[in-house]
Amino acid sequence: MAMSADPRFWQPDVTVATVVMDGGRVLCIEERIEGRLVINQPAGHLEPDESLLHAAVRETLEESGWTVELTGFIGSYLWKSAPRPGDADGRHFLRFAFAARPLAHDPARTLDDGIVSATWFTPAQLQAESARHRSPLVWQVVADCLAGQRFPLSAVRQIP
Repeated sequence: MAMSADPRFWQPDVTVATVVMDGGRVLCIEERIEGRLVINQPAGHLEPDESLLHAAVRETLEESGWTVELTGFIGSYLWKSAPRPGDADGRHFLRFAFAARPLAHDPARTLDDGIVSATWFTPAQLQAESARHRSPLVWQVVADCLAGQRFPLSAVRQIP
């Protein structure tokens, strides 16, 4: 996708991600992207007319089979990917990350296309797998969560 000559029309991809912690472990998604098995948080794109909070809960369920309760807003992160064929400038992502606790798991639920598994990692295991992280956002969001960075969910508002 070529960037418009008029910068007023630039728009990053808006995504959500959820750091689900349980017993000192973090829920991760292993997915195939361009033939490579990568690790991410449950994450995905915001859909039209959807709140960021709803998107985070929805994406977590769709990618992992876990129903979660959001417990805090970790932060927002702007990241530019490396250029790929057909995308000379790279893509820009604006990620809104949330902390959550697991409520229930549906192991029979069909997961989103490309998802191989939902796996629990200790922070050390996740950090050791950094070469497989989908982006640098994966560890940064977890590191900020582990450091206690939290804002109230009311910091993320949807205005009707």
